[in-house]
Amino acid sequence: MTPEGYRALSLWHDTADDDWVPRPALPGDLDVDVAVVGAGYTGLWTAYYLKRADPSLRVVVLEREVAGFGASGRNGGWCSALFPASVAWLAARYGEERAVAQHRAMQATLDEIAQVVAAEDIDCGFTKGGTVVVARTTQQLDRARAEVTEARHWGFGEDDLALLGADEARTRLAAAGALGATYTPHCAAVHPARLVRGLARAVERLGVTVHERTPVKRIEPGVVTTPTGRVRADVVVRATEGFTAQLPGLRRTLAPVYSLMVATEPLAEDVWDQIGLRARETFADHRHLVIYGQRTSDGRLAFGGRGAPYHFGSRIRPEQDRDPAVFAALHRVLVDLLPAVDGAAFTHAWGGPLGIARDWCASVGLDRGTGLAWAGGYVGDGVSTTNLAGRTLADLVLDRDTDLVRLPWVDHRSPQWEPEPLRWIGVSASLAVMTGADAEEERTGRQSRRAALLTRVLGH
Repeated sequence: MTPEGYRALSLWHDTADDDWVPRPALPGDLDVDVAVVGAGYTGLWTAYYLKRADPSLRVVVLEREVAGFGASGRNGGWCSALFPASVAWLAARYGEERAVAQHRAMQATLDEIAQVVAAEDIDCGFTKGGTVVVARTTQQLDRARAEVTEARHWGFGEDDLALLGADEARTRLAAAGALGATYTPHCAAVHPARLVRGLARAVERLGVTVHERTPVKRIEPGVVTTPTGRVRADVVVRATEGFTAQLPGLRRTLAPVYSLMVATEPLAEDVWDQIGLRARETFADHRHLVIYGQRTSDGRLAFGGRGAPYHFGSRIRPEQDRDPAVFAALHRVLVDLLPAVDGAAFTHAWGGPLGIARDWCASVGLDRGTGLAWAGGYVGDGVSTTNLAGRTLADLVLDRDTDLVRLPWVDHRSPQWEPEPLRWIGVSASLAVMTGADAEEERTGRQSRRAALLTRVLGH
């Protein structure tokens, strides 16, 4: 792909103020202490904290395309405290104290990222305006109330998650038909491509070598194989998220599921006066099929959601990044949610795969017997979770006894996904349930039992 091709991947790539010229590929065999596969957030945060902790470490990052090519450069820009597995799900398996600690660690991660962004002078528009999730039906309002009640049960107070009345909700986001909302301060809006490209430059300043245009063919204990050379390392970190299924032996580890986005032209101030988001809150609503959006630092609405099909055999192809039917649906949903957007030009549309573990629980770990480490399965909540993963992996690699290595996601082993065609049937059926649940509620005026059951099974 040419630099122009990388720039065309998304709004974020197009506006990253970057030339997208690839760094040199791996020129031949190499011996290092730590080899990191993948130059997205996970890989780069891991390299960053390793070198900060021990500057003498020899660390190399290997990337098939360019840093930020995948989800790290294409996501919705929510740097949030969201973790894909609920407190209740984690508590049932690891105990209440560790479950709450996991979610508290996510909250603290936002401030850690803010500090690094400032220290490394990364111009990514980091703005901690929180998240407002509106309820536009009585069923959605019931779910909002239940979410707040659940949060209180686990000790999370009003300053973690608040229930807003209709007027207060509309003050933050003037969504059509808003009956109320939940609001959490634990989220920042960011320009994701600027963050990942700035992070790549930061690790290079620390002495990490980043080799782009270096596809990894195989990961084995002590060695990473590429077309241009073998990298021998004491520890190999797999940080490949949605692209993990393309590595030999890992097809059933994470399912690549697509999320797509659209973005408007910069909107006039009088339009923003009608919409709100004055603090650059990220936003969504309490429907079953996930949607998400933000007010960008240059005054656009960037808006995305699930709904794209899972592709049989965990296939990942460039043409799957764009689905005109899904883009059209996102356009309709956004205008329905925020009528003031009607008539605005939509200038960008894009997508890409994210990684989902079979039990929807992200994990991080190191097998000391093999030297193989991993992190991933963020289910789209990776902008901040990757930072927690990078700090945790650094502690694991350096054998440091810290609070991070005792969090319940450390060394959690998610089951393998079923072989095809069962994997396709299961993922597609789950998507169909969530897609149809909102229409079912509108038609019946009752909560969707199928969606509620699926949500409990998935633990989020």
